[in-house]
Amino acid sequence: MSLATLLETDRRWMRLALKEAERAFDAGEVPVGAVVVKDGLVVGRGHNQVERLLDPTAHAEMIAITAACQTLDTKFLSDCTLYVTLEPCPMCAGALVWARLSRLVFGAFDEKAGATSTLYNLVQDPRLNHQMEVISGVEADHAAALLRSFFRAKRT
Repeated sequence: MSLATLLETDRRWMRLALKEAERAFDAGEVPVGAVVVKDGLVVGRGHNQVERLLDPTAHAEMIAITAACQTLDTKFLSDCTLYVTLEPCPMCAGALVWARLSRLVFGAFDEKAGATSTLYNLVQDPRLNHQMEVISGVEADHAAALLRSFFRAKRT
């Protein structure tokens, strides 16, 4: 697969993650969305539900990983890619490692909690039992604009 084709494929899946982020936005949640893809099919999806579930672990990535594991009837997501609109936090980055995802593709960087490149890089730390490929900045402008709009509305 050519680099241009791979980038377009990543953009297509990220647009689905952005739809999940918009669902979170509409529900009054921080607008982060995620999808897990295996062999060209979505096997898990999620968006932030921290407020609705009163659960600090109900991040989009965690919900998408759980859904994918249930769909595939496994605890490991080898040969899967997670697309998420915001760089994962330390909790989610750790879950990506434990789930053994092959690839992570994210949109906007998280300067306050980013744990896959900005503050830390847990998913490529050679001291851990698993590392994955990381692609950053896919549809970042759209993801960042959605987050800015959400927090602007919260402040007013």
